[in-house]
Amino acid sequence: MSQVTAGMLMCRNASSALEFFLVHPGGPFFARKDEGAWSIPKGMPDDAEDLLLAAQREFVEETGITPTPPFYSLKSTKLKSGKTMHVWLFTGAWDPANGIVSNTFSLEWPPRSGKYKDVPEVDRAEWMSYDKAKEMINPHQAIFLDRACEILPPVEPS
Repeated sequence: MSQVTAGMLMCRNASSALEFFLVHPGGPFFARKDEGAWSIPKGMPDDAEDLLLAAQREFVEETGITPTPPFYSLKSTKLKSGKTMHVWLFTGAWDPANGIVSNTFSLEWPPRSGKYKDVPEVDRAEWMSYDKAKEMINPHQAIFLDRACEILPPVEPS
């Protein structure tokens, strides 16, 4: 399963428009990258782990937020890395004032220095409109935004 990744895309309806919860990768490599660097929270499943369960686990590990059903499959797509990414959609709430809690990983920095430091897997998150999300998300993940709009169209104001 090393060529598979699973993720959860959280959405909400705000002012009659669908908004998407995206995360920015942590660490020095992405520190100055913004447009095209944001992502759906995702990760690799453990051996024989169910993909939906892996997606939920990764979402919690990267954000500190527990996804709540119902979950809708957004199917899969092939990433530039060659991995196949499977994504599920759910509606949820998150207050940016609360921030996120992300797991960390050890990284040799600077490269070949022999010095290691712990960096967060995700350093920030944001609610984004469809247009902003399309601009900021990794281009190979953008198809999931379109699929989400087909499943959860914006709610018209009453």
